[in-house]
Amino acid sequence: MSNLAGVRQFGEGPLSRATALIYTLVIVEGLLVLTAAPGLAVLLFLDRDASNLPLVALCALPVGPALSAAVYALHHRSADITDLQPAAAFWRGYRLNAVGALKVWVPGLAWLTIVAVTLANFRATGLPLWWAVLVALTGAATALWLVNALVITSLFAFRGRDVARLAAYFLFRKLGVTVSNACLLIVAGGVVFASSEAVLALFGSLFVAMLVLGARPLFEVVRQEYTA
Repeated sequence: MSNLAGVRQFGEGPLSRATALIYTLVIVEGLLVLTAAPGLAVLLFLDRDASNLPLVALCALPVGPALSAAVYALHHRSADITDLQPAAAFWRGYRLNAVGALKVWVPGLAWLTIVAVTLANFRATGLPLWWAVLVALTGAATALWLVNALVITSLFAFRGRDVARLAAYFLFRKLGVTVSNACLLIVAGGVVFASSEAVLALFGSLFVAMLVLGARPLFEVVRQEYTA
């Protein structure tokens, strides 16, 4: 009995929980990069030119299902070092959510590409500056909606239209989550701007972990009010 109690104490202690978290992040990071690699490999060779924005969007297509699987794996992670299965959770999330993730990722990515191309070539349009501000705000709202939609579809089995509506609704109902997501997007954009997409990819699981942590209030409301 004492030996069994010692095993339980080891698996539930703070050092063991920290080790379990680090191990989970490392495994999820590797699988995240692996599943997003087809697009990321091409993306690294593209010049930072506005003409390449549509190609960037195409390269980013595999990222949606990969992020969804990472959200699923980290949300369902175990804090007990004796019961770690992050790889199994990741692949389960990928199988369950790949189609649903693409249903929100593709239209969101398409609209963000239109916004980016429009802003990159805005001077040629001859429109007043406030139009650029409006377009930029539309892009920011789309990015925040896309994050909510990806999180919801990763953890709940809703129809695509319901995911879209809930993602928009929670932009305003859970402003704390929206602000948290906005900060993450700003930091991610800053990392890409200052270095490269590869650096962001190397810290992908950490960003997803912060996303999952910040979105807990959203999870709880959706679970309590929209599931049986």
